[in-house]
Amino acid sequence: MSSPLAAVPKPSRPDWLASPEVFRTEVLAGLVVALALIPEAISFSIIAGVDPAIGLFASFTMAVVISVVGGRKAMISAATGAIALVIAPLNREYGLGHLIATVILGGLMQIVLGALGVARLLRFVPRSVMVGFVNALALLVFLSQVPEMRDVPWPVYPLVLAGLLMMVFLPRLTTVVPAPLVSVAVLTVLTVGAGLAVPTVGDKGELPSSLPVPGLPDVPFTLDTLTTIAPYAFAFALVGLMESLMTAKLVDDITDTRSDKTRESIGQGVANIVTGFFGGMGGCAVIGQTMINVKVSGARTRLSTFLAGVFLIVLVVVFGPVVSDIPMAALVAVMIMVSVATFDWHSVRPKTLQRMPLGETTVMVATVTVVVATHNLAVGVIAGSITAMIVFARRVAHRAEVTGVVGPDGKQVVYAVTGELFFASSNDLVHRFDYQDDPDDVVIDLSDARIWDASSVAALDAVETKYAQRGKKVTLIGLDQPSAEMHGRLAGQLTGH
Repeated sequence: MSSPLAAVPKPSRPDWLASPEVFRTEVLAGLVVALALIPEAISFSIIAGVDPAIGLFASFTMAVVISVVGGRKAMISAATGAIALVIAPLNREYGLGHLIATVILGGLMQIVLGALGVARLLRFVPRSVMVGFVNALALLVFLSQVPEMRDVPWPVYPLVLAGLLMMVFLPRLTTVVPAPLVSVAVLTVLTVGAGLAVPTVGDKGELPSSLPVPGLPDVPFTLDTLTTIAPYAFAFALVGLMESLMTAKLVDDITDTRSDKTRESIGQGVANIVTGFFGGMGGCAVIGQTMINVKVSGARTRLSTFLAGVFLIVLVVVFGPVVSDIPMAALVAVMIMVSVATFDWHSVRPKTLQRMPLGETTVMVATVTVVVATHNLAVGVIAGSITAMIVFARRVAHRAEVTGVVGPDGKQVVYAVTGELFFASSNDLVHRFDYQDDPDDVVIDLSDARIWDASSVAALDAVETKYAQRGKKVTLIGLDQPSAEMHGRLAGQLTGH
Protein backbone atom coordinates (compact mmCIF):
# COMPACT_ATOMS: atom_id res chain seq x y z
CA MET A 1 0.00 0.00 0.00
CA SER A 2 1.42 3.35 -1.02
CA SER A 3 2.12 6.03 1.53
CA PRO A 4 -0.31 9.00 1.64
CA LEU A 5 2.70 11.24 1.37
CA ALA A 6 3.43 9.82 -2.07
CA ALA A 7 0.32 11.48 -3.46
CA VAL A 8 1.43 14.92 -2.35
CA PRO A 9 3.14 16.67 -5.28
CA LYS A 10 6.57 18.07 -4.62
CA PRO A 11 6.72 21.86 -4.78
CA SER A 12 8.22 22.95 -8.07
CA ARG A 13 11.44 24.92 -8.04
CA PRO A 14 11.22 28.61 -8.97
CA ASP A 15 12.04 29.14 -12.64
CA TRP A 16 14.96 31.40 -11.69
CA LEU A 17 16.64 28.39 -10.05
CA ALA A 18 16.43 26.33 -13.23
CA SER A 19 20.17 26.64 -13.72
CA PRO A 20 23.13 28.72 -12.50
CA GLU A 21 23.14 30.52 -15.86
CA VAL A 22 19.50 31.59 -15.46
CA PHE A 23 20.12 32.77 -11.90
CA ARG A 24 23.17 34.79 -12.96
CA THR A 25 21.29 36.34 -15.87
CA GLU A 26 18.41 37.39 -13.61
CA VAL A 27 20.68 38.88 -10.94
CA LEU A 28 22.83 40.85 -13.38
CA ALA A 29 19.77 42.00 -15.33
CA GLY A 30 18.23 43.34 -12.12
CA LEU A 31 21.42 45.27 -11.38
CA VAL A 32 21.54 46.83 -14.86
CA VAL A 33 17.86 47.82 -14.65
CA ALA A 34 18.37 49.34 -11.19
CA LEU A 35 21.21 51.52 -12.51
CA ALA A 36 19.04 52.66 -15.42
CA LEU A 37 16.05 53.35 -13.15
CA ILE A 38 17.86 55.81 -10.88
CA PRO A 39 18.23 58.81 -13.25
CA GLU A 40 14.84 58.09 -14.80
CA ALA A 41 13.09 58.10 -11.42
CA ILE A 42 14.80 61.34 -10.49
CA SER A 43 13.80 62.92 -13.80
CA PHE A 44 10.18 61.86 -13.39
CA SER A 45 10.19 63.26 -9.86
CA ILE A 46 11.22 66.61 -11.28
CA ILE A 47 8.38 66.43 -13.84
CA ALA A 48 5.89 65.69 -11.05
CA GLY A 49 7.33 68.49 -8.92
CA VAL A 50 8.34 66.31 -5.98
CA ASP A 51 11.59 65.47 -4.19
CA PRO A 52 13.77 62.86 -6.01
CA ALA A 53 13.31 60.48 -3.08
CA ILE A 54 9.56 60.28 -3.88
CA GLY A 55 10.28 58.89 -7.36
CA LEU A 56 13.04 56.56 -6.16
CA PHE A 57 10.85 55.14 -3.38
CA ALA A 58 8.06 54.60 -5.93
CA SER A 59 10.39 52.69 -8.26
CA PHE A 60 11.56 50.52 -5.36
CA THR A 61 8.11 49.60 -4.04
CA MET A 62 6.52 49.20 -7.49
CA ALA A 63 9.22 46.79 -8.70
CA VAL A 64 9.27 44.70 -5.53
CA VAL A 65 5.49 44.40 -5.14
CA ILE A 66 4.71 43.80 -8.82
CA SER A 67 7.33 41.03 -8.92
CA VAL A 68 5.06 39.10 -6.54
CA VAL A 69 1.52 40.10 -7.52
CA GLY A 70 1.94 40.97 -11.23
CA GLY A 71 0.83 38.81 -14.14
CA ARG A 72 3.78 39.36 -16.51
CA LYS A 73 7.13 37.88 -15.54
CA ALA A 74 10.26 40.00 -16.09
CA MET A 75 8.29 43.23 -16.70
CA ILE A 76 9.54 46.24 -14.75
CA SER A 77 7.17 48.65 -13.03
CA ALA A 78 8.41 51.90 -11.53
CA ALA A 79 7.81 55.65 -11.56
CA THR A 80 7.04 56.76 -15.14
CA GLY A 81 6.74 59.95 -17.14
CA ALA A 82 3.12 59.31 -18.07
CA ILE A 83 2.09 59.03 -14.42
CA ALA A 84 4.19 62.10 -13.55
CA LEU A 85 2.35 64.15 -16.17
CA VAL A 86 -1.05 63.08 -14.79
CA ILE A 87 -0.31 63.97 -11.16
CA ALA A 88 1.90 67.04 -11.68
CA PRO A 89 -1.01 69.56 -11.88
CA LEU A 90 -2.57 68.12 -8.70
CA ASN A 91 0.73 68.35 -6.84
CA ARG A 92 1.26 71.95 -7.93
CA GLU A 93 -2.18 73.03 -6.77
CA TYR A 94 -2.81 70.91 -3.67
CA GLY A 95 0.55 69.50 -2.52
CA LEU A 96 2.18 66.16 -1.79
CA GLY A 97 -0.54 64.89 0.56
CA HIS A 98 -3.18 64.98 -2.15
CA LEU A 99 -0.75 63.38 -4.61
CA ILE A 100 -0.18 60.42 -2.29
CA ALA A 101 -3.92 60.07 -1.68
CA THR A 102 -4.45 60.07 -5.45
CA VAL A 103 -1.93 57.26 -5.89
CA ILE A 104 -3.76 55.12 -3.32
CA LEU A 105 -7.21 55.84 -4.79
CA GLY A 106 -5.88 55.26 -8.31
CA GLY A 107 -4.57 51.87 -7.18
CA LEU A 108 -7.98 50.96 -5.77
CA MET A 109 -9.57 51.93 -9.09
CA GLN A 110 -7.08 49.76 -10.97
CA ILE A 111 -8.05 46.77 -8.84
CA VAL A 112 -11.74 47.39 -9.59
CA LEU A 113 -11.10 47.89 -13.32
CA GLY A 114 -8.96 44.75 -13.38
CA ALA A 115 -11.66 42.71 -11.65
CA LEU A 116 -14.23 44.04 -14.15
CA GLY A 117 -12.13 42.70 -17.02
CA VAL A 118 -10.58 45.86 -18.47
CA ALA A 119 -7.71 43.70 -19.75
CA ARG A 120 -10.08 42.16 -22.31
CA LEU A 121 -10.21 45.51 -24.09
CA LEU A 122 -6.67 44.80 -25.28
CA ARG A 123 -8.08 42.51 -27.97
CA PHE A 124 -9.46 45.60 -29.72
CA VAL A 125 -5.97 47.05 -30.23
CA PRO A 126 -4.96 46.20 -33.85
CA ARG A 127 -1.50 45.01 -34.83
CA SER A 128 -0.78 48.26 -36.69
CA VAL A 129 -1.39 50.19 -33.44
CA MET A 130 0.93 47.79 -31.60
CA VAL A 131 3.67 48.37 -34.20
CA GLY A 132 3.14 52.12 -33.88
CA PHE A 133 3.27 51.78 -30.09
CA VAL A 134 6.63 49.97 -30.28
CA ASN A 135 8.14 52.45 -32.73
CA ALA A 136 6.85 55.44 -30.77
CA LEU A 137 8.28 53.92 -27.61
CA ALA A 138 11.69 53.62 -29.26
CA LEU A 139 11.54 57.24 -30.45
CA LEU A 140 10.50 58.50 -27.00
CA VAL A 141 13.33 56.60 -25.34
CA PHE A 142 15.79 58.17 -27.78
CA LEU A 143 14.29 61.67 -27.53
CA SER A 144 14.41 61.48 -23.73
CA GLN A 145 18.19 61.18 -24.00
CA VAL A 146 18.70 64.14 -26.33
CA PRO A 147 18.68 66.74 -23.49
CA GLU A 148 21.52 64.78 -21.88
CA MET A 149 23.65 65.48 -24.96
CA ARG A 150 22.92 69.21 -25.29
CA ASP A 151 25.23 71.90 -23.90
CA VAL A 152 27.52 69.35 -22.26
CA PRO A 153 31.34 69.11 -22.11
CA TRP A 154 32.88 67.54 -25.21
CA PRO A 155 34.07 64.33 -23.43
CA VAL A 156 30.42 63.28 -23.12
CA TYR A 157 30.23 62.44 -26.84
CA PRO A 158 33.23 60.06 -27.01
CA LEU A 159 31.99 58.46 -23.77
CA VAL A 160 28.57 57.79 -25.31
CA LEU A 161 30.22 56.42 -28.44
CA ALA A 162 32.54 54.20 -26.38
CA GLY A 163 29.55 52.87 -24.43
CA LEU A 164 27.67 52.02 -27.63
CA LEU A 165 30.71 50.26 -29.13
CA MET A 166 31.15 48.15 -26.01
CA MET A 167 27.50 47.09 -26.08
CA VAL A 168 27.69 46.19 -29.77
CA PHE A 169 30.96 44.22 -29.76
CA LEU A 170 31.21 42.75 -26.24
CA PRO A 171 28.36 40.22 -26.74
CA ARG A 172 30.39 38.76 -29.64
CA LEU A 173 33.13 37.88 -27.17
CA THR A 174 31.09 36.86 -24.11
CA THR A 175 27.57 37.05 -22.69
CA VAL A 176 28.48 35.99 -19.16
CA VAL A 177 28.10 39.59 -17.95
CA PRO A 178 25.53 41.91 -19.60
CA ALA A 179 27.24 44.37 -21.92
CA PRO A 180 25.33 47.38 -20.47
CA LEU A 181 26.69 46.60 -16.99
CA VAL A 182 30.24 46.36 -18.30
CA SER A 183 29.77 49.61 -20.21
CA VAL A 184 28.51 51.48 -17.13
CA ALA A 185 31.31 50.11 -14.93
CA VAL A 186 34.10 50.85 -17.41
CA LEU A 187 32.93 54.38 -18.18
CA THR A 188 32.50 55.17 -14.48
CA VAL A 189 36.04 54.01 -13.66
CA LEU A 190 37.36 55.94 -16.65
CA THR A 191 35.68 59.24 -15.78
CA VAL A 192 36.57 59.03 -12.07
CA GLY A 193 40.13 57.91 -12.76
CA ALA A 194 40.73 60.57 -15.39
CA GLY A 195 38.93 63.24 -13.40
CA LEU A 196 36.66 64.11 -16.32
CA ALA A 197 34.19 66.89 -15.57
CA VAL A 198 31.02 65.43 -17.09
CA PRO A 199 27.39 65.28 -15.85
CA THR A 200 26.79 62.44 -13.40
CA VAL A 201 23.81 60.78 -11.73
CA GLY A 202 24.48 62.90 -8.64
CA ASP A 203 23.83 66.04 -10.67
CA LYS A 204 20.22 64.93 -11.14
CA GLY A 205 19.36 65.31 -7.48
CA GLU A 206 20.24 64.25 -3.97
CA LEU A 207 19.81 60.54 -3.30
CA PRO A 208 17.92 59.44 -0.16
CA SER A 209 19.94 58.18 2.78
CA SER A 210 17.27 56.08 4.52
CA LEU A 211 14.52 53.59 3.70
CA PRO A 212 10.91 54.72 3.18
CA VAL A 213 8.51 54.25 6.09
CA PRO A 214 4.76 53.59 5.76
CA GLY A 215 2.19 56.18 6.71
CA LEU A 216 -1.13 57.75 5.81
CA PRO A 217 -1.38 60.68 3.38
CA ASP A 218 -1.49 64.07 5.09
CA VAL A 219 -4.94 65.14 3.87
CA PRO A 220 -8.33 65.72 5.51
CA PHE A 221 -10.41 62.56 5.05
CA THR A 222 -13.48 64.37 3.74
CA LEU A 223 -15.83 64.20 0.77
CA ASP A 224 -14.27 67.41 -0.54
CA THR A 225 -10.85 65.72 -0.70
CA LEU A 226 -12.36 62.73 -2.47
CA THR A 227 -14.06 64.85 -5.13
CA THR A 228 -10.81 66.75 -5.66
CA ILE A 229 -8.59 63.73 -6.21
CA ALA A 230 -11.09 61.35 -7.91
CA PRO A 231 -10.71 62.71 -11.49
CA TYR A 232 -6.92 62.61 -11.23
CA ALA A 233 -7.07 59.12 -9.70
CA PHE A 234 -9.24 57.85 -12.54
CA ALA A 235 -6.89 59.29 -15.17
CA PHE A 236 -3.97 57.81 -13.19
CA ALA A 237 -5.64 54.38 -13.20
CA LEU A 238 -6.43 54.39 -16.93
CA VAL A 239 -3.03 55.66 -18.08
CA GLY A 240 -1.20 53.24 -15.79
CA LEU A 241 -3.24 50.24 -16.89
CA MET A 242 -2.99 51.05 -20.59
CA GLU A 243 0.79 51.45 -20.52
CA SER A 244 1.18 48.32 -18.39
CA LEU A 245 -1.08 46.12 -20.50
CA MET A 246 0.48 47.29 -23.76
CA THR A 247 3.95 46.65 -22.35
CA ALA A 248 2.86 43.22 -21.13
CA LYS A 249 1.62 42.37 -24.61
CA LEU A 250 4.92 43.54 -26.08
CA VAL A 251 6.87 41.32 -23.68
CA ASP A 252 4.52 38.42 -24.54
CA ASP A 253 5.50 38.82 -28.19
CA ILE A 254 9.22 39.13 -27.46
CA THR A 255 9.35 36.08 -25.18
CA ASP A 256 6.71 34.06 -27.09
CA THR A 257 4.80 33.46 -23.84
CA ARG A 258 1.39 34.45 -22.52
CA SER A 259 0.70 36.42 -19.37
CA ASP A 260 -2.33 36.95 -17.15
CA LYS A 261 -3.47 40.48 -18.02
CA THR A 262 -6.23 40.50 -15.39
CA ARG A 263 -3.74 39.58 -12.69
CA GLU A 264 -1.40 42.26 -14.04
CA SER A 265 -4.17 44.88 -13.86
CA ILE A 266 -5.02 44.00 -10.27
CA GLY A 267 -1.33 43.72 -9.41
CA GLN A 268 -0.66 47.22 -10.68
CA GLY A 269 -3.37 48.46 -8.34
CA VAL A 270 -1.93 46.61 -5.36
CA ALA A 271 1.57 47.92 -6.13
CA ASN A 272 0.32 51.49 -6.35
CA ILE A 273 -1.56 51.23 -3.05
CA VAL A 274 1.58 49.95 -1.32
CA THR A 275 3.62 52.66 -3.04
CA GLY A 276 1.20 55.34 -1.85
CA PHE A 277 1.37 54.20 1.77
CA PHE A 278 5.18 54.32 1.54
CA GLY A 279 5.10 57.89 0.21
CA GLY A 280 5.88 57.14 -3.44
CA MET A 281 4.51 58.95 -6.49
CA GLY A 282 3.01 55.82 -8.04
CA GLY A 283 3.87 54.26 -11.36
CA CYS A 284 3.21 51.58 -13.94
CA ALA A 285 5.16 49.41 -16.36
CA VAL A 286 8.26 51.33 -17.42
CA ILE A 287 8.94 50.37 -20.99
CA GLY A 288 12.56 51.36 -21.51
CA GLN A 289 13.80 49.46 -18.47
CA THR A 290 11.58 46.50 -19.35
CA MET A 291 13.31 46.33 -22.71
CA ILE A 292 16.71 46.47 -20.96
CA ASN A 293 15.60 43.59 -18.75
CA VAL A 294 13.97 41.38 -21.37
CA LYS A 295 15.53 42.21 -24.71
CA VAL A 296 19.04 43.42 -23.83
CA SER A 297 19.79 41.41 -20.67
CA GLY A 298 17.71 38.32 -21.48
CA ALA A 299 15.79 38.12 -18.19
CA ARG A 300 12.66 35.96 -18.11
CA THR A 301 11.60 35.55 -14.46
CA ARG A 302 10.22 37.53 -11.52
CA LEU A 303 13.60 37.52 -9.81
CA SER A 304 15.03 40.21 -12.11
CA THR A 305 12.05 42.48 -11.39
CA PHE A 306 12.33 41.93 -7.63
CA LEU A 307 16.08 42.50 -7.61
CA ALA A 308 15.76 45.64 -9.74
CA GLY A 309 13.82 47.19 -6.87
CA VAL A 310 16.10 45.80 -4.17
CA PHE A 311 19.30 46.83 -5.95
CA LEU A 312 17.82 50.27 -6.58
CA ILE A 313 17.21 51.02 -2.90
CA VAL A 314 20.53 49.47 -1.85
CA LEU A 315 22.43 51.49 -4.45
CA VAL A 316 20.89 54.84 -3.51
CA VAL A 317 20.89 54.33 0.28
CA VAL A 318 24.10 52.36 0.86
CA PHE A 319 26.22 53.17 -2.18
CA GLY A 320 24.87 56.64 -2.89
CA PRO A 321 28.29 58.31 -3.28
CA VAL A 322 29.44 55.65 -5.77
CA VAL A 323 26.20 55.78 -7.77
CA SER A 324 26.39 59.56 -7.85
CA ASP A 325 29.69 59.28 -9.75
CA ILE A 326 28.19 57.26 -12.64
CA PRO A 327 28.44 59.45 -15.75
CA MET A 328 25.12 60.16 -17.42
CA ALA A 329 26.89 59.40 -20.72
CA ALA A 330 27.04 55.71 -19.72
CA LEU A 331 23.29 55.54 -19.08
CA VAL A 332 22.54 57.56 -22.22
CA ALA A 333 24.43 54.96 -24.25
CA VAL A 334 22.38 52.17 -22.64
CA MET A 335 19.08 53.91 -23.42
CA ILE A 336 20.11 54.62 -27.02
CA MET A 337 20.90 50.93 -27.41
CA VAL A 338 17.49 50.10 -26.01
CA SER A 339 15.88 52.49 -28.49
CA VAL A 340 17.63 50.89 -31.47
CA ALA A 341 16.82 47.37 -30.29
CA THR A 342 13.17 48.20 -29.64
CA PHE A 343 12.33 49.92 -32.94
CA ASP A 344 10.61 47.63 -35.46
CA TRP A 345 12.89 48.32 -38.43
CA HIS A 346 11.06 45.79 -40.59
CA SER A 347 7.90 47.92 -40.42
CA VAL A 348 9.55 50.87 -42.19
CA ARG A 349 11.44 49.00 -44.89
CA PRO A 350 10.40 50.12 -48.41
CA LYS A 351 9.33 46.57 -49.37
CA THR A 352 7.14 46.30 -46.27
CA LEU A 353 5.53 49.70 -46.88
CA GLN A 354 4.82 48.78 -50.53
CA ARG A 355 3.04 45.56 -49.54
CA MET A 356 1.20 46.94 -46.53
CA PRO A 357 -2.31 48.37 -47.17
CA LEU A 358 -2.33 52.16 -46.98
CA GLY A 359 -4.83 52.09 -44.12
CA GLU A 360 -2.52 49.96 -41.96
CA THR A 361 0.40 52.30 -42.56
CA THR A 362 -1.82 55.29 -41.79
CA VAL A 363 -2.80 53.78 -38.44
CA MET A 364 0.84 53.12 -37.53
CA VAL A 365 1.93 56.63 -38.49
CA ALA A 366 -1.01 58.18 -36.60
CA THR A 367 -0.09 56.26 -33.45
CA VAL A 368 3.58 57.28 -33.64
CA THR A 369 2.75 60.92 -34.42
CA VAL A 370 0.32 61.35 -31.52
CA VAL A 371 2.63 59.61 -29.03
CA VAL A 372 5.65 61.70 -30.02
CA ALA A 373 3.58 64.91 -30.02
CA THR A 374 2.00 64.29 -26.60
CA HIS A 375 4.76 62.18 -25.01
CA ASN A 376 1.91 59.98 -23.82
CA LEU A 377 1.75 56.38 -25.00
CA ALA A 378 -1.81 55.91 -23.73
CA VAL A 379 -3.15 58.85 -25.77
CA GLY A 380 -1.33 57.54 -28.85
CA VAL A 381 -2.82 54.06 -28.49
CA ILE A 382 -6.33 55.52 -28.17
CA ALA A 383 -5.79 57.75 -31.22
CA GLY A 384 -4.36 54.86 -33.22
CA SER A 385 -7.23 52.56 -32.27
CA ILE A 386 -9.81 55.18 -33.27
CA THR A 387 -8.00 55.69 -36.58
CA ALA A 388 -8.02 51.92 -37.14
CA MET A 389 -11.77 51.79 -36.47
CA ILE A 390 -12.39 54.56 -39.01
CA VAL A 391 -10.21 52.85 -41.60
CA PHE A 392 -11.95 49.53 -40.98
CA ALA A 393 -15.42 51.10 -41.14
CA ARG A 394 -14.63 52.83 -44.45
CA ARG A 395 -13.26 49.61 -45.91
CA VAL A 396 -16.21 47.46 -44.85
CA ALA A 397 -18.80 50.11 -45.74
CA HIS A 398 -17.94 49.80 -49.43
CA ARG A 399 -18.59 46.06 -49.36
CA ALA A 400 -22.38 46.37 -49.00
CA GLU A 401 -23.97 45.83 -52.42
CA VAL A 402 -27.57 45.77 -53.65
CA THR A 403 -28.52 43.99 -56.90
CA GLY A 404 -32.11 43.87 -58.21
CA VAL A 405 -33.60 41.34 -60.66
CA VAL A 406 -37.18 41.64 -61.99
CA GLY A 407 -39.05 38.34 -62.45
CA PRO A 408 -40.00 37.04 -65.92
CA ASP A 409 -43.62 38.10 -65.49
CA GLY A 410 -42.65 41.56 -64.30
CA LYS A 411 -44.77 41.21 -61.16
CA GLN A 412 -41.94 40.71 -58.67
CA VAL A 413 -38.47 42.12 -58.09
CA VAL A 414 -35.84 40.39 -55.95
CA TYR A 415 -33.05 42.51 -54.44
CA ALA A 416 -29.98 40.62 -53.23
CA VAL A 417 -28.17 42.50 -50.47
CA THR A 418 -24.61 41.39 -49.70
CA GLY A 419 -22.08 42.59 -47.13
CA GLU A 420 -22.03 43.85 -43.56
CA LEU A 421 -24.84 46.25 -42.65
CA PHE A 422 -23.93 48.75 -39.95
CA PHE A 423 -24.08 52.52 -39.47
CA ALA A 424 -21.45 53.29 -42.13
CA SER A 425 -22.72 50.96 -44.85
CA SER A 426 -26.48 51.23 -44.23
CA ASN A 427 -26.68 55.01 -44.80
CA ASP A 428 -26.69 54.49 -48.58
CA LEU A 429 -29.00 51.49 -48.44
CA VAL A 430 -32.18 53.56 -48.73
CA HIS A 431 -31.08 55.03 -52.05
CA ARG A 432 -30.33 51.70 -53.76
CA PHE A 433 -33.95 50.81 -54.60
CA ASP A 434 -36.24 51.93 -57.45
CA TYR A 435 -39.35 52.77 -55.46
CA GLN A 436 -41.23 54.39 -58.33
CA ASP A 437 -40.83 51.80 -61.11
CA ASP A 438 -40.54 48.54 -59.17
CA PRO A 439 -43.51 46.09 -59.29
CA ASP A 440 -45.86 45.77 -56.33
CA ASP A 441 -44.15 42.67 -54.92
CA VAL A 442 -40.65 43.44 -53.58
CA VAL A 443 -38.42 40.76 -52.04
CA ILE A 444 -35.20 41.72 -50.25
CA ASP A 445 -32.89 38.72 -49.91
CA LEU A 446 -30.45 39.15 -47.00
CA SER A 447 -28.90 35.67 -47.17
CA ASP A 448 -25.45 37.11 -47.87
CA ALA A 449 -25.77 40.07 -45.51
CA ARG A 450 -25.67 40.54 -41.75
CA ILE A 451 -27.36 43.17 -39.62
CA TRP A 452 -25.06 44.57 -36.92
CA ASP A 453 -26.83 47.58 -35.42
CA ALA A 454 -29.97 49.68 -35.07
CA SER A 455 -28.92 51.93 -37.97
CA SER A 456 -29.31 48.98 -40.36
CA VAL A 457 -32.74 48.09 -38.97
CA ALA A 458 -33.79 51.75 -39.31
CA ALA A 459 -32.58 51.77 -42.93
CA LEU A 460 -34.64 48.65 -43.75
CA ASP A 461 -37.66 50.25 -42.02
CA ALA A 462 -37.20 53.32 -44.22
CA VAL A 463 -37.09 51.13 -47.35
CA GLU A 464 -40.31 49.37 -46.35
CA THR A 465 -41.98 52.71 -45.55
CA LYS A 466 -41.10 54.19 -48.93
CA TYR A 467 -42.52 51.17 -50.76
CA ALA A 468 -45.63 51.17 -48.52
CA GLN A 469 -46.29 54.81 -49.38
CA ARG A 470 -46.61 53.65 -52.99
CA GLY A 471 -48.85 50.71 -52.11
CA LYS A 472 -46.15 48.10 -52.55
CA LYS A 473 -45.38 45.13 -50.31
CA VAL A 474 -41.87 44.28 -49.04
CA THR A 475 -40.80 40.82 -47.86
CA LEU A 476 -37.48 40.22 -46.13
CA ILE A 477 -35.95 36.75 -46.54
CA GLY A 478 -32.67 35.03 -45.73
CA LEU A 479 -31.92 36.64 -42.36
CA ASP A 480 -29.59 34.58 -40.17
CA GLN A 481 -30.67 34.03 -36.57
CA PRO A 482 -28.79 36.94 -34.91
CA SER A 483 -29.91 39.34 -37.65
CA ALA A 484 -33.49 38.10 -37.46
CA GLU A 485 -33.55 38.52 -33.69
CA MET A 486 -32.22 42.07 -33.89
CA HIS A 487 -34.62 42.99 -36.70
CA GLY A 488 -37.57 41.44 -34.91
CA ARG A 489 -36.77 43.32 -31.71
CA LEU A 490 -36.18 46.75 -33.28
CA ALA A 491 -38.22 46.89 -36.48
CA GLY A 492 -40.87 49.59 -36.30
CA GLN A 493 -39.64 50.76 -32.89
CA LEU A 494 -36.95 53.25 -33.87
CA THR A 495 -39.07 56.29 -34.73
CA GLY A 496 -41.85 58.06 -32.92
CA HIS A 497 -44.04 58.28 -35.98
